[in-house]
Amino acid sequence: MSAEKPSTQPLPRPVEAIVIGTSAGGVEALSVLLPALPAGLRASVFIVIHIPRDGPSMLTEVFAPKCALPVFEAEDKLPIDAGTVYFAPPDYHLLIDAGPQLALSADDLVNFSRPSIDVLFESAADAYGAGLLGIVLTGGNQDGAAGLEAISNAGGMTIVQDPESARSPLMPESAIRRRQPDQVLTLEAIAQCLRSLKSP
Repeated sequence: MSAEKPSTQPLPRPVEAIVIGTSAGGVEALSVLLPALPAGLRASVFIVIHIPRDGPSMLTEVFAPKCALPVFEAEDKLPIDAGTVYFAPPDYHLLIDAGPQLALSADDLVNFSRPSIDVLFESAADAYGAGLLGIVLTGGNQDGAAGLEAISNAGGMTIVQDPESARSPLMPESAIRRRQPDQVLTLEAIAQCLRSLKSP
């Protein structure tokens, strides 16, 4: 599949929140992106990565030493702090609720997944609108495509990993087919974009 691959363009406005979705190859991809988040960033960052539902997550232990921002596993009804990274826990959907605060749900699987990228992205689009940046990375199913479209419809900004650079291209390809994102970039270019982020 061919897709236009523009060079990195500055984001048109400040970012209030960032949502990132990934699956197969996601730990490696996030190891490139999360260290690029600047220490002074005020935006909150919410991440769904498809991991086994029946075991503990080690994501906070893996990524906390690599990040300039604090890293936590999301908890139900936890108030959202600025400049903080939250990972969805195993076997729970992660949503953004009024407050803003985090919400966890054990509702049915979406795209064979719980947590689901679409569920997070759609709730974040409702909460943050034009202040949201959505990023879809490598992965082996279509989760995230509908959610990224919801972010676009809410006026938010969207970036998809260049499928040719993804370990598993199906997820970024599906997102591009559903709605052409603002930018299609390699991991290194997405990291460059994150380094330049400004908060409101």
